[in-house]
Amino acid sequence: MRKIILVAMLPLLSGGCVRTVASVVTAPVRVVGKGVDWATTSQSEADRNYGKKMRKAEEREGKERREWEKKCRKNPDGCGPYDGFRASDERL
Repeated sequence: MRKIILVAMLPLLSGGCVRTVASVVTAPVRVVGKGVDWATTSQSEADRNYGKKMRKAEEREGKERREWEKKCRKNPDGCGPYDGFRASDERL
């Protein structure tokens, strides 16, 4: 009779143990997965980084063009076509 009661209560008593064992078994997989996630760049991160580089390049081009236009207003005879930095020509 005691064996039957013990067998009937076994799932209740081992519930926490099974969950703990499952956590311990899956922990290395989760750690490796997190490491791979840190080591690789997702497409959204790559897009965000590219957009940031392009905005900086366009900002640089705008600044250089404004300086060029300012010089051209001061000395229109010595002003040729703009040959400075172009954001679209830079390889990022």
